[in-house]
Amino acid sequence: MNKTILLTASILGMTAVMLGAFAAHGLKQLVSAEMVQTFETGVRYQMYHAFLLLIVGNLIHLSVRTKRIVLYLTVLGVLLFSGSIYGLATNELTRFDFKAIGFVTPIGGALLIAAWAVLLVGFLKLKNDNYKN
Repeated sequence: MNKTILLTASILGMTAVMLGAFAAHGLKQLVSAEMVQTFETGVRYQMYHAFLLLIVGNLIHLSVRTKRIVLYLTVLGVLLFSGSIYGLATNELTRFDFKAIGFVTPIGGALLIAAWAVLLVGFLKLKNDNYKN
């Protein structure tokens, strides 16, 4: 499970850097500055959650079940949240109207919050004697 989480984190991080470079160098000539900022918000949240998965994949005290749930919620959350933001920010460049699926953005955000909540519960379940010096 840890390898899967770390591989997923690497993919999310790598694609966040690629999308950020695209926003900085290619997108600026195609859409408004406001839409570039919107796109960069999606990139930022994708990268935050890549870091989250890097950390979760290296935690030894969390259960595999907790890690699996955090992974699934994070991946689905990033796909819906950041993915819909990418679509909305570049809406004028495509024939598809991403505004029609804009309702998934807050669903993705809720899934990301849920991933953090599951992590919190996982930490609360840890026994204090795991951390004695």
